[in-house]
Formats: sequence, structure tokens, C-alpha cells
Amino acid sequence: MPYLSYQSPAGALTVFEEAGSIVAIDWGSTPNAQFTPLLERAQIQLDAYFNGSLKDFDLPLRPTGTEFQIILWNQLLKIPYGSVLTYGDLAKDLNSAARAVGGACGQNPIPIIIPCHRVISANGQLTGYTGGNGIDTKRALLRLEGYQPL
Repeated sequence: MPYLSYQSPAGALTVFEEAGSIVAIDWGSTPNAQFTPLLERAQIQLDAYFNGSLKDFDLPLRPTGTEFQIILWNQLLKIPYGSVLTYGDLAKDLNSAARAVGGACGQNPIPIIIPCHRVISANGQLTGYTGGNGIDTKRALLRLEGYQPL
């Protein structure tokens, strides 16, 4: 599976491609990258996101998960740059429970591009981010987008 590792402002990231789609982003780096035009495009878009000039990614995505996870991840893609929703808001929209939403967010295989960092608790607190340095990374991504978390 082709992948690209590079150092982003959020730390080392490795982006994976399979069959012409981005399938995962992992925190950390892996040696012996196998560059493809799509992976280079993903890096260009991630760099543009981190420098504040890109608000919407335009990449083919194919995350693997349960039916519920896929539905939730598609909902996350609809949260506008610089905005947030609560776990409860998403749960209500999906006729589910906030814990199920949190669990699915925690399993998001393509963080940053599928913006699970834009989901917060009902009281405005930042909770449950599994990437990078956890809540500190979530806070940094939200601040980058102009949202000032509590």
C-alpha cells in the first residue's frame, strides 16, 4: 500500500492510499515511503490546511468501518471549517447515543481530513481526541480554524 510520511505542524503524519483513495492517516512516520500523485496532492492540501489557505479538502476518501461509523464520518465531513457540533447533536441527527458517536469519532481512520476534532461535549469542553497529543492537538486544530475552545 503506498504511503507518504511527513512532518506537519501537528506532528509527523503518514497518509495511506489504496486503489486511488486515501484510506488512513496515522500519527507518526514510517520509513520507505512510496509516493503517488494522490499522496503528493494530499500533502499539498494538508500543508495548505495547516497554513490556513485551505478550508475544504478535495480528495477521494475510502475509510473502512461499520455502517454506523461510515454514516457518522460522512456527517463529520459536513461540519464547516471553524465550526463545531456536540456529540449529542450528532447523536440526535443519527438517532443514536452520544457515546456511540464518541466511539465512532475515536475510530476515525482519516483524522484532520474527516474532521472529528470539530466534535465537542455538550458543555463546550474538549474531550476524546485520539490523535497526536490528544486534547492538545484537538485544541490546536480548532484554534487553527479560528474556533476558540473553552
